[in-house]
Amino acid sequence: MADAIELVALSQEDPFAGPADPSLLCDPGAQPDLDLYDPAGGSVDAARAIALAKEGEAAAFAYDARITNSEGSTFGRTAGGAAIVLSSGFRGAYKGSYQSLSVVPIAPDAGGKNRRGYHWTARRHLADLDPPAEVGREAARRTLRKLGARSVPTCTVPVVFDPDAARSILGLLAGCVMGSSIWRKSSYLVDREGTRIASDLVTVVDDPLLPRGPGSRAFDGEGLASRRNVVVEKGILRTVLCDSYSARKLGRASTASASRGGGAGVGASTSNFILRPGTDSNEAILRATPRGLYVTEMMGFGFNPVTGDFSRGAAGFWIEGGELAYPVSEVTISLNVDQLWQSIDAVGSDLDMRTSTASPTLRVASMTVAGTAGS
Repeated sequence: MADAIELVALSQEDPFAGPADPSLLCDPGAQPDLDLYDPAGGSVDAARAIALAKEGEAAAFAYDARITNSEGSTFGRTAGGAAIVLSSGFRGAYKGSYQSLSVVPIAPDAGGKNRRGYHWTARRHLADLDPPAEVGREAARRTLRKLGARSVPTCTVPVVFDPDAARSILGLLAGCVMGSSIWRKSSYLVDREGTRIASDLVTVVDDPLLPRGPGSRAFDGEGLASRRNVVVEKGILRTVLCDSYSARKLGRASTASASRGGGAGVGASTSNFILRPGTDSNEAILRATPRGLYVTEMMGFGFNPVTGDFSRGAAGFWIEGGELAYPVSEVTISLNVDQLWQSIDAVGSDLDMRTSTASPTLRVASMTVAGTAGS
């Protein structure tokens, strides 16, 4: 206690600190039921979890004799709850659950290399998971299609990102639309609200009110009633996401985007951060791409949020004549993300809410693909 009092005496007053505006607090009696908890998940004991994981892995091995090994199959489940009692008078509680299953098969390739693929399913409710055998077969298919992967000559071509890779791109944007990033001037989007930051095909929402959504919540970390925020609307940056502190620093109201860490510290975060789907299927986007790269995996962390510079290792497939021609590895893709978002010329319909940051397939009209020397 003495140490805490001493720290208070040494601290400088921060006029932007303090609890949320009491008039904005969520009414505990009016909290929506978002169906986030499934008691059935708790019925999965260790023996059943192992059986489900083994079923997925067995299906992968049975799919093709070229699947000779595995990095494992994993079933996981979590369930928990939280209660918040604040000096502002707010009291609230919630509980939630989440189940997942992943399978990671391995197949030998030329030159003594091994190719590893994976597939996974995850949902709030146990019954919503894909069947283990289906997950295992898809994981095997994804592994086998990597056999014979090679690099490509350095070129500038359209790049199509599958939903998992596109989700990674969307995650970069999430970090740049936090109010804390804006007032600290650590984002390339400083002073960009109300201006075009992406193609008119791009609409991004942060929606904590989706039933069974992985990032859903009835109230934020400061007790404010959750609300849907349109962050990007047809390419125009409409708002940044703020907790009370960052909102005061920016001279505006909170967007009810506060979250609390394990130590109860408060900061802005996303909930269900979603790139809204378009109307074209993944297959239609590929057919409409005469030549380019289809990215299914990215490696490394080559992104500068202040300048927007982006460069990451990638793997996937070469597109020729609107079809996947052969697997590709050991290439690097690069383009400033400001240009990347504004160069998106196709957005797919295949949105899958397995994770709280989610995107469908998207295509960037032109990116540099660095591979082997040549053109």
